[in-house]
Amino acid sequence: MADRAQGHTITIEQTSDRVRAVHGDEVLAESERALVLRETGCPPRYYFPAEDVRLDLLTPSETHTYCPFKGTASYWSLPDAADLVWAYPEPKPEVASIKDHLCFYEVQTA
Repeated sequence: MADRAQGHTITIEQTSDRVRAVHGDEVLAESERALVLRETGCPPRYYFPAEDVRLDLLTPSETHTYCPFKGTASYWSLPDAADLVWAYPEPKPEVASIKDHLCFYEVQTA
């Protein structure tokens, strides 16, 4: 799936890698079902299914940002890491597969 507006491209694929998001010593997410989103001008980002994320450790943030290609993002924080996690609750149709998935700034692949 690709969105090609004004030379901008987004592709989303299922990854076969085991990926995990860690903050300090705490594993916040781990999955073999993550999606990898590649977007023009951005590093690859892994989107974890919500079921594979330790939502009990995260607190919803007041922060929201808008991407013309993906939609409005909502954020979650840890006590010592503001807006560490984001998701698109109602993504644009071109990237609908990231619905119910969360993304972290730092991810490890295995």
